[in-house]
Amino acid sequence: MTSSSDRSLAVDVHVPKSYEIRTYGCQMNVHDSERLSGLLEEAGYVRAPEGSDGDADVVVFNTCAVRENADNRLYGNLGRLAPRKASRPGMQIAVGGCLAQKDRDTITKKAPWVDVVFGTHNIGKLPVLLERARVQEEAQVEIAESLEAFPSTLPTRRESAYAAWVSISVGCNNTCTFCIVPALRGKEKDRRTGDILAEIEALVGEGVSEITLLGQNVNAYGSDIGDREAFSKLLRACGAIEGLERVRFTSPHPRDFTDDVIAAMAETPNVMPQLHMPLQSGSDTVLKAMRRSYRQERYLGIIEKVRAAIPHAAITTDIIVGFPGETEEDFEQTLHTVREARFAQAFTFQYSKRPGTPAATMEDQIPKEVVQARYERLVAVQEEISWEENKKQVGRTIELMVAEGEGRKDGATHRLSGRAPDNRLVHFTKPDQEVRPGDVVTVEVTYAAPHHLLAESQVLDVRRTRAGDAWEKRTAEKAAKPAGVLLGLPKIGAPAPLPVATGSGCGCD
Repeated sequence: MTSSSDRSLAVDVHVPKSYEIRTYGCQMNVHDSERLSGLLEEAGYVRAPEGSDGDADVVVFNTCAVRENADNRLYGNLGRLAPRKASRPGMQIAVGGCLAQKDRDTITKKAPWVDVVFGTHNIGKLPVLLERARVQEEAQVEIAESLEAFPSTLPTRRESAYAAWVSISVGCNNTCTFCIVPALRGKEKDRRTGDILAEIEALVGEGVSEITLLGQNVNAYGSDIGDREAFSKLLRACGAIEGLERVRFTSPHPRDFTDDVIAAMAETPNVMPQLHMPLQSGSDTVLKAMRRSYRQERYLGIIEKVRAAIPHAAITTDIIVGFPGETEEDFEQTLHTVREARFAQAFTFQYSKRPGTPAATMEDQIPKEVVQARYERLVAVQEEISWEENKKQVGRTIELMVAEGEGRKDGATHRLSGRAPDNRLVHFTKPDQEVRPGDVVTVEVTYAAPHHLLAESQVLDVRRTRAGDAWEKRTAEKAAKPAGVLLGLPKIGAPAPLPVATGSGCGCD
């Protein structure tokens, strides 16, 4: 008779297992998924081909708990995988992220075919939990209540060769009534500045030329270490890193957006003239109910200061429509703020209950039809403003960092796409000479639409970069790698820490 331990050894070691990761939610989750990919590949797994749609040995769901129907979406997807798992011996399913942190044992009760449930604080345990579930032939649920180790110690499989996320903090100290993220990711914990800069320097050494600093409340960086100007100092320190061409950050909070940060943005050449500043509502009454620690006047004052210091800055925002108790007058205040701020883009959301948040149990929940009507009015106003602001770009000569996968119609239009310093998306005419993602081109904007610009004239200049070299090298290595290459046996236990790497961030602020 064969024991379970014997069966655990009866694996074809010559065929590496494949994995697929499905990511929901914010930039922090996207970055966490890069970590999960790095962990799995270090443990011997290979990434399943694009479009596998669950046809992998391990399927990982990196979940978000921000939306009301997040759990319905997860269980629907898990249900669709159940028959595939039943017909594929050895297949494993893992669920991590914010919803896993919140629901814990509920997941395996509703979907008993799930093998592993892990939380936001212990993503580094995924490989060993998968191995333990396989050996013991039972689900493994492990949710850490606090951060075990900063995610910067974990291996990473980055999605881009030329641009990278760099986490500077995890967690959030705010108590916004619509947001459950602080309860799931914990209080803010800052990384040491030296560790952040060492990671950025290592990334630049690998060919990365653009980094985005990540944090749930990115400009509160320093509160954990007692330095209110730590974030502006970090921005200035990024300006001293040779070879780092572009620095961005997301998402800041108006409460912590101080004059020293504006000065650092304006005076540091590689910090881009772009700011994503969540508004959420233009009504002081609603902002108070949301527990947002600023009011309309303070918010517009920040925008005015940023524009004075950085005239060409593109400012974007997040807005929630239909928060409980929002009156027509409150909504009109939001429209007024939008018209005054003149955002380049706004990410607009209809309020939906987040189970576990104070707002979910508030009185005066707004009827769906009222929320929908206000949402459509807001979108119409913002679309008009976005188009007017984009039209101001026509005739400007700008440098674009060539992007990969940003222009969905590029193949049909024979164009390429790139991002301007202010992060506007620009589609440009493909030049005669080779241009690679990560390279920089100089173009003249000839046409504006609400959500993108066109540069239809001939490209004025092409600058080949180390970032483009990095993209070319990665592409060549991917093409040369034979299918089914042996990457080694999965390891038992957590992987050894790497010298440098990163962590996570959420755009709910």
